[in-house]
Order: sequence, then C-alpha cells, then structure tokens
Amino acid sequence: MATRNAVPPHHHLPTTHNHRVPVTIRAAYQASTIGQNPHEKPSKKAMKLAESLSNMLNLHIETTIQRSLNRSNFNVLSIEEKHDTPTMSPKEDISEKWREIHGCHDWDNLLNPLHPWVRREIVKYGEFAQATYDAFDFDSYSEYCGSCRYNQHKLFNRLGLDKSGYNVTKYIYAMSHVDLPQWLEKSRLVDTWSKDSNWMGFVGVSDDQESSRIGRRDIIVAWRGTVAPSEWYDNMQGQLEPIGQGEAKVEHGFLSIYTSKRDTTRYNKSSASEQVMREVKRLVEFYRKRGEQVSLTITGHSLGGALGLLNAYEAAKNFPGLPISVLSFAAPRVGNIAFRDELYQMGVKTLRVTLKQDVVPKMPGIVFNESIQRFDDIMGTLEWVYTHVGVELKLDVRSSPYLKKGLNLVGFHMLETYLHLVDGYHSSDSGFRVDAKRDVALVNKECDMLVDELRIPHHWYQLANKGLVRNHHGRWVKPKRDPEDVPSPNVEKSSNVLQVEEDYGFGSLFGV
Repeated sequence: MATRNAVPPHHHLPTTHNHRVPVTIRAAYQASTIGQNPHEKPSKKAMKLAESLSNMLNLHIETTIQRSLNRSNFNVLSIEEKHDTPTMSPKEDISEKWREIHGCHDWDNLLNPLHPWVRREIVKYGEFAQATYDAFDFDSYSEYCGSCRYNQHKLFNRLGLDKSGYNVTKYIYAMSHVDLPQWLEKSRLVDTWSKDSNWMGFVGVSDDQESSRIGRRDIIVAWRGTVAPSEWYDNMQGQLEPIGQGEAKVEHGFLSIYTSKRDTTRYNKSSASEQVMREVKRLVEFYRKRGEQVSLTITGHSLGGALGLLNAYEAAKNFPGLPISVLSFAAPRVGNIAFRDELYQMGVKTLRVTLKQDVVPKMPGIVFNESIQRFDDIMGTLEWVYTHVGVELKLDVRSSPYLKKGLNLVGFHMLETYLHLVDGYHSSDSGFRVDAKRDVALVNKECDMLVDELRIPHHWYQLANKGLVRNHHGRWVKPKRDPEDVPSPNVEKSSNVLQVEEDYGFGSLFGV
C-alpha cells in the first residue's frame, strides 16, 4: 500500500537550486561561532564542522518544505493544466504475455510493484463493470426503472467506451426469490417495464484489432453490483447452500439472484445463469470454429463480484480447458473452502481488488471466515466457513492525496474510488504515482470523496435536469425513450435452444 503523505503528482519536490535558500557553509560557520572574535580566521576543523552543520540544516529545511507541501492545499493552476493531458497511456501489445497478465502464475511478481500492463488491464475491466452502473436507470419515477438506459449497440458509445476494442453482444437480466432489498425496488409507478427483473450486466467480445493486441479473442462478462453495502448486507447474510455435486457451498442470496427464474415474467423466463451461459457458449463455439484462441474474463463490483465467481464456476464446469479469469472489485466472500478449492482445481484465476477501509470484502462471515482454518486440527474442516478466492491486491485510501481521509463508508465502497487508487498504485511502500492518468473528477460521480480544494461537486453524475425535457409546449416532462432503447423481452426459447441446453447440461448444475 502506498504511503500516506504522498505529494500530489502536480507538484515537484523542492531542489537545492531553485525552491529554497540554501544555508551556506560560511553562514553555518558564523552561526556556530557567535560570541567569538569575528576577525579570527576559521580553522579547517571549524569549517568542516560548519559544512556538516549546513548540510544538516539544508536537509531539515527541505524536509520541512516537503511536509508543508504534503499538508498544503492543492495547486489549482497545476490541476487545471493537467486537464489538457490524455486520460490514458498508449496501448501496448501484450499478445505474448497475456496469460501471465491474466494470472497463469497467480500474478507472481506482477502486483508489488504493480506492472503497468496489469494495471491497464485491471482498469479496462473495471471500466466495463462501472458501465453497468453508469447506464443503469436508478430513477424510481421512471417507467423503466431497473433497466439499462441504452440498447446494447450504443452502450459503449454513450459511455465513452467506444475505443475500448469490445462490442456488447447480450444483456443479462436477473431476479431473486429472496426478500428483495432496496436496490431491487421497482418504480413508484404502477405501470413499469418489469416488476420482477433488473438489468444486471452484459456479455461482450473483443474486436479484431483488440484481439490482435491482447493475443486472443476475449469474451467478457460484466456484472452490476449494489450502490451501497448497507442495502444488501442484512438481506444477504443467509445460510450457505450446496452448489454442484460435491461439498462446495455458496451464500444463498447470491445463488438465488444468479439462478432464479419464473415463467410468468417477461425477462426472466430463463435465469441470469442460463442467459449468460447460452451467450458464452455461442461465442466460444463461433470463434473456436474459426481456429482462434478464446478466453473468458469476468468482472464485477460488490455483488457483481460475487455473481462473477458463480459465473466462473459454472463456465469452468461446462468449458474445460477454456482460460477463465475473474477480476473483481470490493467483492464479498461467496462460498466455503470446498468452493474455493474447486475453483482452484478447475484452473479459474481470480484477482480481487480490495480497499483496506471498505467493509464489504469482509462480508459475509466477519467472524466465521477463512481465518478460523488455523483451528482445523481441533475442529475439523468446517463446511460453513466463508473464504475468499484468489489473489488480493489491497489498496489504501490514505495513499491518494486527492481523497478525504474521514469516515465515508459509501465512498470507500464506490468502484470509481477503487479505479482511482489502482491507477495511482505503484507498490506497497511507495506513494501515489506521479504519472497517474485517469481523470480524478470521476471519483465524485456518486459520492463525496475528493478533497474540497479540487472544487469537484459531489454526486455530479446525473442526467441533465434529472431527466426532464421541455415538450413542444415548453412544459417540463419525462421524455419517452427512443424505441430502440426500450427494453425488449428475451426471445422465447425454441425447441432447438431447449435441446442445446439439455445436451450441454446448462441449468442442471444449479438445479434450475
């Protein structure tokens, strides 16, 4: 984790020739001989002592100035100058190293210090996860509350991800049979697009140019999470329940969201599990037939990270030999030790990005978690103990000079906070990196984490006029969505699709 007193990257540390007045040897000598004869010629020994004294004083002055800069207000002019610089570095060709970057050696020697190629990939997938928030209709007055505001063909274009090198191919909808927490509340209106389902993410695939750069055809799945940990914490503390045929168990609420379906719904006649697996299967088969190397990368934040692990488990069961990696942010624990071990045995690689101040990665099982394994010899292996999966990259709010240091549970959990810290992270014993590129203003999209000196409004990300527009009479009204952006129900399953599911066993793994 980075040190606390990092100097803002727009500052340059003072040097001996232009930012301070050095204490000269003669001045140091004069200071050390106060009260003595001023006309007496200094001895070599006295001058040597004076030289040492001047070096000590200069070091003290430089240290004091540096500490003062660390504590001082930001140089607003320097920050404004930063606005004219790119927000990302040029993309490198990683085609020869993609397996290492995606964890074939468990990211050994790549996280501390953080390799720049790994940093770029983490941010790339994190921005896919962030897209599931930015495009989600949270407006409880909207008749489309709980849907994506844009259709899949213009999602990335509307969110500024059109240069990502990926295309969205499928939207994922989910519901739950457990008691619905606030984040699944529907519109306040009676007539809504769906009373049961929510948009939970998307499936995408790299285009030809990006595939050439990264060395394979990459299928992505991005899962949406929750806005605040308190919204689902009390609802998702249920019991562990079996998954698959072995001893693996996962948290009941997460599994319910992933596997629930109902014939009477428009969007969840098939579960999120079935939707995503059907699309992944289609893409894997299509590109393998073309002789291409294919990978599956799953990303998600908070609850999305939990759903991502369930997705990886199912994909590994159904596609042996397919390289699968999970890049999660602020993800809670999902299952027990047997669940973790099965993922390891199937070759799933997981990199968990966590924040020291965020409470969600400590849930569920704040008490009964993997730390209790030290008592295995006495108590035996406990099937009901929650445990994390994979390698951890742990961040610290205190490493960034741009972030407030007070208690802010919502801000600590926000994905934009994580992405800012990843972009600035170099190693556990160094400060916030000087050449961080990502726009710092993004941190305050949905929270109040940036220091006031930056003058970035908090919670600034919203539709103009909160979605209201003037009609032809000049009255402020809720606009109608373009027909292409109105959610469309999933296509009814044909007999051929049902036969494919039966042949491949999709759904049977989870008893749905």
